Amino acid sequence: MAPILRLSWRVLGILVAATIVPLMFAAPAAAEPQIQVRTIYYDASRAGEFVNTVHQAAQVWNNNVSNVRLVSGTPASITVYVDNGWPRAYVTRLGVGRFYMGRQAVNQGYYPLRIATHELGHLLGLPDRRTGLCSDLMSGSSAPVSCRNATPSAREAQQVNANFAGSLALAA
Repeated sequence: MAPILRLSWRVLGILVAATIVPLMFAAPAAAEPQIQVRTIYYDASRAGEFVNTVHQAAQVWNNNVSNVRLVSGTPASITVYVDNGWPRAYVTRLGVGRFYMGRQAVNQGYYPLRIATHELGHLLGLPDRRTGLCSDLMSGSSAPVSCRNATPSAREAQQVNANFAGSLALAA
């Protein structure tokens, strides 16, 4: 064999060995960090004509946040009621409490899905922010009655994710 071919084979062998040997003894790659998702069960069975609206509102949150999942079931940490008053939430602690789908706001023309998503937002740790902007879910009734936005803003979703970051405990 020609000296140049012998040299090329030697160089190729050294390169292959230099590439494969370290891989054989390398530590396994670290696993990607997993997002820890907290599951919160809710009961909408007492929400009257708004049961499906509450399920849709839970889905809106599930589509927009990654650290918490709202699931219909028991034992429920969130209970939803309906009455003839104004919508309101009573928060016991983060992810625990109850809210009312008040017919008064619906009768005045407010969008039921926005109401339900807004009230769930309180149970996920968001305060009212009376900005008057339809784009801010937590602006509530300060937004025009004609507002049909039921999706949290990026800032609101980020805050909910921060509220539940690292939280695995099941709300009780």
